[in-house]
Amino acid sequence: MHVVAEFVLLGFRVQKETQNLLFSLILMVYLITILGNGAIVCAVQLDKRLHTPMYILLGNFAFLEIWYVSSTVPNMLVNILSETKTISFSGCFLQFYFFFSLGTTECCFLSVMAYDRYLAICRPLHYPSIMTRKFCVILICVCWVSGFLYFPVPIILISQLPFCGPNIIDHIVCEAGPLFALVCVPAPSIKLVCYIFTSLIILGPFFCILASYTLVFRAVLRVPSGAGRTKAFSTCGSHLMVVTLFYGTLMVVYVSPSAGNSTGMQKIVTLVYSALTPLLNPFIYSLRNKDMKDALKKVLGLRTSQN
Repeated sequence: MHVVAEFVLLGFRVQKETQNLLFSLILMVYLITILGNGAIVCAVQLDKRLHTPMYILLGNFAFLEIWYVSSTVPNMLVNILSETKTISFSGCFLQFYFFFSLGTTECCFLSVMAYDRYLAICRPLHYPSIMTRKFCVILICVCWVSGFLYFPVPIILISQLPFCGPNIIDHIVCEAGPLFALVCVPAPSIKLVCYIFTSLIILGPFFCILASYTLVFRAVLRVPSGAGRTKAFSTCGSHLMVVTLFYGTLMVVYVSPSAGNSTGMQKIVTLVYSALTPLLNPFIYSLRNKDMKDALKKVLGLRTSQN
């Protein structure tokens, strides 16, 4: 049973004069993220050359990023201009659920995309027979379903704890750490369950990615020509940049033993992986990929179609 009916989500505590600037910057990041990832989704959908497993996965990943950033940033924008900065009890836990479920789905997608690169580089002759369209769709469905079925248990456990007050969350999103700080009674077992759940979904896909790229690098280093090695590495470069950016910030917040020591730093790191990483993904994937660049130019009307 909980007594608190609503929480105060402090967000970024800035001077009145800088509120509008912060609001404008985050709004710009949000709009560019939606437009950039939306353009990738449209490019994959409309360009038949991109109807391959690698690009289908990328299109779904871009679609995921739209929802991932939308699970937190709109409320963040409202919060910046709000005088009360309140969020209802149910609203807080709904944000918690969608933010973590979409983050879990992202971890799954990154590992599946790494597996796809492993098959393409290490087993090129078997790639068409293994990574069929049907198998690709199955992998995509597993990512989405597992993402949304993984976190209800810890979230329900936390929501059943007594929140007697205070009700102030010194963070930019509703998540486990700040909520545990407001619980009236000690809950070490539930904290442990949440830590195990979070660590497993972060480290499990991470080790899958690590294993895939270890095998990829071993295969690439056996390629005799320098041009061949460069071409092989270039197909993985974009994905590796995204993995490094996303997992680097994620582990600082949720896996590092010192996580939570600095509230200000935790807010900044959370903003990086929840808003800035989805912003950069379209640029990372399009700038390093000629087919994607051509498809995006076509979608955006920057090039007339040639017969």
